[in-house]
Amino acid sequence: MTTDERIEAFAKVPAVTLGFWIIKILATTLGETGGDTVSMTWLGETTPEAGAGGLNGYLVGTAIFGVALVILVWAQIRARQFNPWLYWATIVASTTCGTTLADFCTRSLGIGYPGGSLLLLACVLFSLFAWHKTLGTVDVSSIVTSKSEAFYWVTITFSQTLGTALGDWVADSGLGYSGGALLFGAALALLAGLYLGTRVSHVLLFWAAFILTRPLGATVGDFLDKPVAKGGLELSRPLATAALVIVIVALIMFLPQRAGQHPPEQG
Repeated sequence: MTTDERIEAFAKVPAVTLGFWIIKILATTLGETGGDTVSMTWLGETTPEAGAGGLNGYLVGTAIFGVALVILVWAQIRARQFNPWLYWATIVASTTCGTTLADFCTRSLGIGYPGGSLLLLACVLFSLFAWHKTLGTVDVSSIVTSKSEAFYWVTITFSQTLGTALGDWVADSGLGYSGGALLFGAALALLAGLYLGTRVSHVLLFWAAFILTRPLGATVGDFLDKPVAKGGLELSRPLATAALVIVIVALIMFLPQRAGQHPPEQG
């Protein structure tokens, strides 16, 4: 592969900066409110008591976002250079699809949050294992081919789905939505400290942070739109979703959006 081809492939991966993480957290929050808007508000909430109607709500929601995700991933892989609008649209599609898919696994399949979290963790680990086994690394700075980019998006989608189930599990364990958000926020702060002050693998820290931003967004999203009786603010899901879209669009427009790569492994 020529140098120009490598630069072109790298250019489709955004630089991992503070702005990247801010937009990522907001995108995961949008995924929660947006996914719930479609599967619960518009199509009917899925619960064991809801019967076939609820089941269809999560299945239809997953199908809608799944089709959008496949189309956007295809466009992302076909793109010849980094396009922030396309990249973040694909991230949002993966996190909304992850929301409805996680809810289907944990609620409709009846395996609960622990079972769903373990199942989805296995999917993430298998995806990373297959990626490493096939290409020798899971460092995003190695994304120079369509195959590595496909692994990247599969792993991201599984991590988004895992994060939803994990966030719901922690929130329902007694911490509540605000407590869960504080817990995951503290975990991310710890990872940032390890990144800045130690020689722990940056690849490991990147994927740990990428996974943990999802349950943070899930708990924040639930805090915004869940009933007051359950510890939420009971804001309108569609309005909360629209507000998040506006904020994300503004950040993409005004924060520096440059092509880049995850910092190389140190030590």
